[in-house]
Amino acid sequence: MADSVVDALTPQRFVEVLRSKVTSATVLDEATRDLDLDAFVLFSSLSGVVGTPGQGNYAAANSALDALASRRRAAGLPAVSIAWGPWAGGGMADEAIMARHRRSGVLPMSPERAAAAMRLAVDHGQVRPIVVDVDWERFVPAFTGPRTNHLFDVVHEPSRPAVSSDALRERLAGLGGPERVRALEDLVCGTAAAVLGHARADAVEPTWAFRELGFDSLMAVELRNGLGAATDLSLPATVVFDHVTPAALAQRLLVELFPDEAGEQVDDVETRTRRALAEIPLQRLRDAGLLDTLLKLADSDGQPLLTEQTEIADSIDTMDADSLMRLVQGDFAAHQLSEGNQS
Repeated sequence: MADSVVDALTPQRFVEVLRSKVTSATVLDEATRDLDLDAFVLFSSLSGVVGTPGQGNYAAANSALDALASRRRAAGLPAVSIAWGPWAGGGMADEAIMARHRRSGVLPMSPERAAAAMRLAVDHGQVRPIVVDVDWERFVPAFTGPRTNHLFDVVHEPSRPAVSSDALRERLAGLGGPERVRALEDLVCGTAAAVLGHARADAVEPTWAFRELGFDSLMAVELRNGLGAATDLSLPATVVFDHVTPAALAQRLLVELFPDEAGEQVDDVETRTRRALAEIPLQRLRDAGLLDTLLKLADSDGQPLLTEQTEIADSIDTMDADSLMRLVQGDFAAHQLSEGNQS
């Protein structure tokens, strides 16, 4: 199954899925129209109803099956297109997709229960039933994020999260600057750990890089949705890759949540970072494995690399906050990891 995120889809990816799902069903429809069938059952998917990350072409193909069933019923012919959730016991979803489903609250069904549901759908004459095992308390917040969505109001009464965004803001407002930053780092790390499938919230450290943790574009959207639901902020889908580490992302949340106060705290961090880097002896930068990266950052205009410590200190004054934080958090953490592997 040629699954893909939307911005990576190609005509060929669509052709591969449409041929196996839609073309074959259309041929079967045309070949049996003159027969007196008792049932005409199509296997569609939940992805065609709500959309599944990474399955843009597969979702389109299954929506076409649903349309085919509706067309047959309008013509007085038997048809049912069942939008299946994942099956257990060797279904089509691989382990990576199954793990993503579980995190979002879509649980694998036993084949016995799925088969019984199919018989009920056919016997009751439904056209486009959905058969899926859903943990609504997990699925709805993950699916909707901070935005308003009434798609599931009929089957699920939305409940407020255990800790609402208002309660979070009130708790953060009562904290001092450093404690507030740590609380936001805990929020980002805990949400990231849940997306990665870790049982413990402290399985992710604030200085670890998201890419090194294995985050892909789909996980980034899950993390964005989780943080958006917790903070009631509208965050871009690229927010994870715009910020190297959970600590850097926590600073972004701080600025969004407390714009009037966060500027002073961020400026203070930037000032202390510049001062600290300017005061570090050249040899210590070299021993720590930071010198080459620092020189590359300073060489943004193509001029010869700096070699004197005083010139390095001057270049630090021209760096922006993001460059400084990436240098200190990302590269230092990577160097520490490298040293640990060598030992």
